[in-house]
Amino acid sequence: MLGERLRDLRHDRGFSLKQLAELTGVSIALLSQVERNQIDPSLNTLRKLAKALDVPLFSLFAGSADPGVAVIQRDRRPSLTATPGAVAYTRISPGFGRLEVLEGVLEPGSASSPTLWEHNSEECAVVLKGSLVVEFASESYTLQAGDSIYFDSNRAHRYVNPTDAPSVYIVAVTPPSF
Repeated sequence: MLGERLRDLRHDRGFSLKQLAELTGVSIALLSQVERNQIDPSLNTLRKLAKALDVPLFSLFAGSADPGVAVIQRDRRPSLTATPGAVAYTRISPGFGRLEVLEGVLEPGSASSPTLWEHNSEECAVVLKGSLVVEFASESYTLQAGDSIYFDSNRAHRYVNPTDAPSVYIVAVTPPSF
């Protein structure tokens, strides 16, 4: 489904594979393999593609939208995993609408992104288990289970787990841009 969705978005925006490769810094060969569902791209690659295509990251996996009520069963949540042993996200919200809610599991000693990054949203996170550091360019905040943080996601940021136990947290983003 991801490959077809990417190809449809690329065509809708009038991009050739070469143009999308230039916008993202991702090779044409890799883009072609992703569109043909031959490989699963990394989280960083997906972020680059979502930004270039001007869509929230999880919308790359979106199904049809039902404007009524949506029930998302735990075992059917769409998920994304960064490099093994780093961060895994599952989508709690249905993937349409003005709010994206994700559950993140950040492994010991890892970060949500190799570098600080920003996106045009507002973000609120609450730690469910463990400890979590939210880093910005000139400051950081250490959160424990039950603590929350709210910030403008236009500020470059990332989540870090400096401990030896997994961190589990919920993050809400509006409008969806993850």
